[in-house]
Amino acid sequence: MGTNSSRTMPPPVILSNTAKQTATIIFLHGLGDTGHGWSSIFSPFRASHIKYVFPTAPTIPVTINAGFSMPAWFDLKSISLQGPEDEEGIKSATEKIHQMIEYEESKGIPSNRIIIGGFSQGGALALYSALRYKKTLAGIIAFSCWLPLHTNFPQDALGNMNTPMIQCHGDSDPIVPFEFGQLTSEYIKKFMSNTKFKIYPSMMHTFCEEELKDTINFINQYLPPVNESEDSESCQSTKK
Repeated sequence: MGTNSSRTMPPPVILSNTAKQTATIIFLHGLGDTGHGWSSIFSPFRASHIKYVFPTAPTIPVTINAGFSMPAWFDLKSISLQGPEDEEGIKSATEKIHQMIEYEESKGIPSNRIIIGGFSQGGALALYSALRYKKTLAGIIAFSCWLPLHTNFPQDALGNMNTPMIQCHGDSDPIVPFEFGQLTSEYIKKFMSNTKFKIYPSMMHTFCEEELKDTINFINQYLPPVNESEDSESCQSTKK
């Protein structure tokens, strides 16, 4: 049994749309965090037509935390791009993310109006989940992270290799080293055609105002408001 295959997730934090919903953002927190922290960051800047979903990972034992339990999307066995990975846990978590996307689709939001993203371990899972999803998403946001099971790509990619992606990393990150971000960016550009790697000088394993501005611009570009006729056509096309 995988590390989180039988663990349940707490209810997500949801920032509801204040106008008609035409888009969704699903954002995944980092190791040991919950959805509440990131919801407070995005709340003041959210667009009225977008529903924001901030899930909280199951609480599981984490190897690099001396086996103590904490919210984690999958087990982290080492801090090394060549180290052992929790493949079963990563794939189990990916299924949960895909279910969240499919739920939004069932409510009438087409996949190409859904952005998934995350920070650190959450960003890693968002990137992996996007590449393993067959339908086209609106965008990918990847903060201070890496691509899990990277040696399986590009052969394991099922979709979203042309989907817009913003990858952000501080050049002073001591937790997920900046080198991880650089190497990930170089690697995915071999098979992803629309990625942008943003570097933030002196930023550690955290988030900064400039990064927030870049992210809001990305969201505004790829999840703009739609009028009623465009919304109707988009929904009809996804049902075919």
